[in-house]
Amino acid sequence: MTQTAETELRRLLDIMAALRDPDTGCPWDKLQTFETIAPYTIEEAYEVADAIAQRDFSALPDELGDLLFQVVYHARMAEEAGQFAFADIAKCITDKMIRRHPHVFGDAAARDAAAQTAAWEVQKSAERAARKQSGTLAGVPVGLPALTRALKLTNRAARVGFDWPDAEQVLAKLDEEIQELKAELSDADPVRLTDEVGDMLFVLANLARKLNLDPETCLRHANEKFSRRFNAMERAFEADAKSMRDLSLDELEAGWQRVKAAERE
Repeated sequence: MTQTAETELRRLLDIMAALRDPDTGCPWDKLQTFETIAPYTIEEAYEVADAIAQRDFSALPDELGDLLFQVVYHARMAEEAGQFAFADIAKCITDKMIRRHPHVFGDAAARDAAAQTAAWEVQKSAERAARKQSGTLAGVPVGLPALTRALKLTNRAARVGFDWPDAEQVLAKLDEEIQELKAELSDADPVRLTDEVGDMLFVLANLARKLNLDPETCLRHANEKFSRRFNAMERAFEADAKSMRDLSLDELEAGWQRVKAAERE
């Protein structure tokens, strides 16, 4: 770490301490807890991901700073409670990286990326066992986005052989889940519908995995595509002095198809 980095990190830690000072600190910051700050931590991580997805590298330092501030915030609250401090966080991740990269920091031979990924997972399993987190699915965070958690759960299950042989069989399972959903539509029981739609989404996450795709990335791409096309359709109707609220579904569909056709040109 350069002297400038050390100076700025110390400055940030001091600012956080001042914000939480019992006498002179910020009233809002003094009230916060791990539970109230956790949602902001997740939000800031997504804003980092969004800046990267947008390739907005001028904004990325600011977003990464916001995320770093969240780490500092949690560290300060823990230090106040006598649990741990920022230095303990830095030591934990430093020791972990050294431990998980013996081919860089130890005597192990360098291997290709696939072999290293497998070794990484073995090391993680050993660490979970040391923490007495037993079971194949142990340690998959409940707070992950649902599609990401589905991906991780099925990846774990696949390691012990609980997996479909190929994507074709996953598609067959998806067809089965669609038929089960159709069978529930007439009763419209929210509990049953939730169960069946959840099964479909879980199978779709599994399908993405079998195709070496990240389901969260796939859905983000679909969201962006929908937003882009919908906005273009809305602008086109506005240019013709038409309100979408006054148009029939057939007219809206025709406008949607025109936008799609324009993208292909």
